[in-house]
Amino acid sequence: MRVTSRPDATQHLRDLARLRRVRDRIDREYAQPLDVEALARGAHMSAGHLSREFRRAYGESPYGYLMTRRIERAMALLRRGDLSVTEVCFEVGCSSLGTFSTRFTELVGMPPSVYRREAARATAGMPSCVAKQVTRPVRNREAPTASPA
Repeated sequence: MRVTSRPDATQHLRDLARLRRVRDRIDREYAQPLDVEALARGAHMSAGHLSREFRRAYGESPYGYLMTRRIERAMALLRRGDLSVTEVCFEVGCSSLGTFSTRFTELVGMPPSVYRREAARATAGMPSCVAKQVTRPVRNREAPTASPA
């Protein structure tokens, strides 16, 4: 039987506070160039330790969380309808249209161009706070894929 000492519990709480600061930074700076090494330096942790602990605490890697935030923001911009898919890609901090489109399709279940067309019709007249709730992306590749007609 392992007995948890007080210093281990204190360190665990410190790590959770650091992880929360990393998550908050991602939420604030999602459109900036962020990488795990820079996030880890800011939290005074190694990149490997940050990745393991972040996944343990939040269920996905820091990069996965960042991409989910970017895709959520992209969904809102695409629903608005005044920007092209390419403009939205760069607006949310992605530097590759191909990576953006692939990740968007994995999370949302359809390519960004199709989402832009369909979401504008589906959420017309809906308050933005409600639209955000009902259109939230599904994480970890759980989005249903459209079957070919």
